[in-house]
Amino acid sequence: MADTKVRGAIDIDPTREPIVVVDDLHIVYRVFGAGGKGNAASAFSRIIRRQSRPTMTEVHAIKGLSFVAYRGEAIGIIGTNGSGKSTLLKAIAGLLPPHSGGVYTDGQPSLLGVNAALMKDLTGERNIILGCLAMGMTPSETRAKYQEIVKFAGLKEGFIQYPMRTYSSGMGARLRFAIAAAKTHDVLLIDEALATGDAKFKNKSKRRIEELRKEAGAVFLVAHQLDVVKETCDRVIWVDEGQMHMDGDPEEVIAAYTDATGK
Repeated sequence: MADTKVRGAIDIDPTREPIVVVDDLHIVYRVFGAGGKGNAASAFSRIIRRQSRPTMTEVHAIKGLSFVAYRGEAIGIIGTNGSGKSTLLKAIAGLLPPHSGGVYTDGQPSLLGVNAALMKDLTGERNIILGCLAMGMTPSETRAKYQEIVKFAGLKEGFIQYPMRTYSSGMGARLRFAIAAAKTHDVLLIDEALATGDAKFKNKSKRRIEELRKEAGAVFLVAHQLDVVKETCDRVIWVDEGQMHMDGDPEEVIAAYTDATGK
């Protein structure tokens, strides 16, 4: 278990194997057209009226974040809305380039979120096949895992043959997690993907996350439900305004966060 640290430097445990190193990470967004809709129609309208390019605003989303995640850990990331939790996961996944600093991973990170790339006009069955192939599984591995995925997702009878657009948010979330959990990942990043699951599914997800930790790398979990984080993770990082606020034992960090925010 990591020692609790509040706004401190990285402490590296030489007896454990690092799998993710976040080193003085800064992420800066550039937002164009602040105050207006930055879509194609508005851009075309500006061109017709010969208006200049919209103004640009920089958002410093992650500010000097540093920590080491070790193989076998399940790490919860907590913080208020806009604190930088999802941005951090995207940076670890390699989807956002650092403005400065860096992220180093041993293996391939996989990001699972509520907007995971499933195709709404395809059936659940086709999405399972495409999702497994996209994760690098072979066709034979996909066939072998198919029934396990359907069972884990707990879809109502027949729904696996319906288009994804007919699914409720909970059904879609369960299927996304079931697909992602069918493969052992070096680093699995879960962004609010368990938010719409019922108690039974959350318990199954918790057990599967524990299995994933034992089988391979590390798991990162962003969730607003603090009870899910406490039950699932053995370490919690509290991010506040893009900075490390606290890192350590789930009970201690969540208690401090609750006292500070009233949540």
